[in-house]
Amino acid sequence: MHTYIALFCFAFTVFGYYCTKAMHIRFKQIWLIPLVSVPVLIVAMIMSLGISYNDYILESHWLVWMLGPATVAFAIPVYENKKLMKNHWFSISAGVVIAVIAALVSTIMLSKFLHLSVILQKSLAVRSITTPFAVVASKEIGGKPDLTAIFVVMTGIVGIVVGETMLRIFRVRSRHGIGAGLGASAHGSGTAIAYGIHTKAGTIASLIMLFSGVATVLLAPVVAMMV
Repeated sequence: MHTYIALFCFAFTVFGYYCTKAMHIRFKQIWLIPLVSVPVLIVAMIMSLGISYNDYILESHWLVWMLGPATVAFAIPVYENKKLMKNHWFSISAGVVIAVIAALVSTIMLSKFLHLSVILQKSLAVRSITTPFAVVASKEIGGKPDLTAIFVVMTGIVGIVVGETMLRIFRVRSRHGIGAGLGASAHGSGTAIAYGIHTKAGTIASLIMLFSGVATVLLAPVVAMMV
């Protein structure tokens, strides 16, 4: 019985993803982005049917495992955009440095100001990079990867909801600037939005997201001392 429930949950997750993705492509509404809508549908489904987390994850755990290959696949945009990185290496490097420092310092300071528990501080500290890197960094500094993954999703949702508005307020018109802003503030979600705006914006967003993740993982020992 548990196996059938798990298979149903797996099918529901995959079906929900492709349906909401197709609807987002057609209607271009932020709330239809799979990252926003699918978790809501899953939570509503398992709560209404009384399904436990263990039953849900039984056949869906390999979706989490796919984070590993997804991390390796980040090498593809780097390889395909060697010329772009060569021409804009300074702006990309500056964007990564500013994004990583701003995200780490602001998150750690706010966590301490709110007197959050140590485990919450460590899990929150690396919330501003994409999930595959955030999970690794969270383990390195003693946080809870599951909590970190939730904070990453929340950060991405907030980033895509307010990101474009902030770019308009500050009158950022450069496609490279738009991509850098969305990639740094909303990682994977922001990159998807950036690609919807223009290919160049999406490319820059993916590069900023990638290098910010690598930099944060490398800085994990320093972050551990700060929290």
